[in-house]
Amino acid sequence: MLKSFLPLFAMTFFIVLFIVLMQFLWRYIDDLVGKGLGMGVLAELFFYAAVSMVPMALPLAILLASLMTFGNFGEKFELTAMKASGISLLRVMAPLIVLISGVAVGAFFFQNDILPKAQVKMWTLLFSMRQKSPELEILEGVFYDQIPGYNLYVQSKDRETGILRDVMIYDVSRGGDNGTILLADSARMAMTAGNTHLYLHLWKGEQFENLRDQQTMARAGNVPFRRETFDDKEILITFDANFNRMGEEGMRSQYVGKNISELRHTIDSIGRMVDSVGGVFGRELQRGGTPLASGMEYTYHDRNGKDVRASSESASVRPLDVDSLMLTLPAEAVPVVMASAMRSSQMHQGDVQFKVSTISEEKRSIRRHEIELIKKFTLSVACLIFFFIGAPLGAIIRKGGLGTPLVISVLLFLFYYIIDNTGYKMARDGHWNVMAGMWLSTAVLFPLGVYVTWKAMNDSAVFDKDAYVRLIDRLFGRRHDRVVPFKEVIIHESDSWQAKRMVQTLWSEAGNMLAKLSSCGVGNYFRWCLDGIDTAGVAAVSAQTEETVAYLLDCRDARVIRLLEKYPVLRVLWVYRPSLGKRWIGWILLFCLPVSVPLWLAARRHISILNSDLREVCRVSRDIDTLLT
Repeated sequence: MLKSFLPLFAMTFFIVLFIVLMQFLWRYIDDLVGKGLGMGVLAELFFYAAVSMVPMALPLAILLASLMTFGNFGEKFELTAMKASGISLLRVMAPLIVLISGVAVGAFFFQNDILPKAQVKMWTLLFSMRQKSPELEILEGVFYDQIPGYNLYVQSKDRETGILRDVMIYDVSRGGDNGTILLADSARMAMTAGNTHLYLHLWKGEQFENLRDQQTMARAGNVPFRRETFDDKEILITFDANFNRMGEEGMRSQYVGKNISELRHTIDSIGRMVDSVGGVFGRELQRGGTPLASGMEYTYHDRNGKDVRASSESASVRPLDVDSLMLTLPAEAVPVVMASAMRSSQMHQGDVQFKVSTISEEKRSIRRHEIELIKKFTLSVACLIFFFIGAPLGAIIRKGGLGTPLVISVLLFLFYYIIDNTGYKMARDGHWNVMAGMWLSTAVLFPLGVYVTWKAMNDSAVFDKDAYVRLIDRLFGRRHDRVVPFKEVIIHESDSWQAKRMVQTLWSEAGNMLAKLSSCGVGNYFRWCLDGIDTAGVAAVSAQTEETVAYLLDCRDARVIRLLEKYPVLRVLWVYRPSLGKRWIGWILLFCLPVSVPLWLAARRHISILNSDLREVCRVSRDIDTLLT
């Protein structure tokens, strides 16, 4: 088992890792292209990115490898030989169970010890690359704006000499209103030795420059400027083209760079701080009263036009009747008091919103640390679950190679990824509890693993098309035409008296069932929900029909054989009696209208078909009875 599994596991792991690494490349390609980065720096980034992508690639590789391994065994009937020798499926899986358990334990230590360091280095490199200036590549006829504070335009370039023709340089480092415009017929460009400055040698041009800040001279209506004509000019522009690696200290303090102990310490620290600050904010809100209840002073004009200064009585100890207090104020003071109260309320509202925003940000940080803490364990559990899904499925489908296993693996992993991403986002945004959101995918896939393993151990045909067709026929009742073969050689001819007796018995039972159908009132919704049809009686008539047809097959009369084909195939459907004879199920159906009403309408159609089939049974039985006389 190990010899078959390990090569497939290694192959699928590196294939999946390569695919997710390409996804990473396409996601951040804009930050890498055109920066003039060396191959060593790019290789270092891809290495750390590949290490960071292991949690995504490992479960899918285990699922695909286990599917292919057991699919190959099933396709070559090796599993059948093992089971015939008395070896159970779990015994066959035992070596791989031990191996995957070891992989799960290793995945936990990888998540806790290696992954944080790899993520710190990867994100540090990526942010450093984002900050690096792009490689200096000036196109013809296009403004180049990648030099900070400058826009550069070149009409044409001489590829052999490197001379630039018809050059325009806009220096906007001091702002767009105070820019400097420089025009030149030709120029040559080069980088200094340390790649920290851009050197420009210009010939035959002009320079326009404001002498003073335009904003300070705007009121005067005139802005002095200087015009300079030159034949030869050299300028130096600050442009750092080197790759400067950022420090890792800032990224190491984030949640992606911490192990379990550091995450727990941070969660406890932020939690205590949130509780402390929240308590302070709560006490401040409790102490704060309405503006009129805090001894607020105000100024208004009386009827004589004089300023009057007054203050409201403090009533912060007991609840304040604002309406009564407003009635005691002079009419001139009411607008002033209302405006002051509005300003004070808006100030308090802004203060509360700021405090809520502060607390919300800290709680978000706690959730991100809790999510990262739970991720240390989910990878190990996912490895085990995907193995107990892949190995039994491979034993059931019995298809090796990369075809069917790859399709099933991708579909299952997409299902897992969607659920896991949904739970992660819900937990991150605070809509769900962090524990519930992060373990959602495990809670969904664990029952699937148990079910598939149980089915494989019992040799159940999960992917048997005929089994599902039979189930659909049993549930929804697809009709089948009866096919009666004509026997050219009959060894034991059927007895006419016995045949007549069986036909009359069938005729009688079908007639009795018709009478029950007409009397039970299944067209009534309430009667159908609570009682339904006697399915045992329908099953008895169906069994009697099959027995009669089987006996009359040995009849030499061709007319009787042709009439046998007219016997309908009676179906015993669950919609005839959905309550299964239990009144409490019937009462549930009775009040569950969105479910029961469509079923009742379908049942009426099938019962009508059953009524026609029973009438046909009576008619055919009567005709055969006439022939047998």
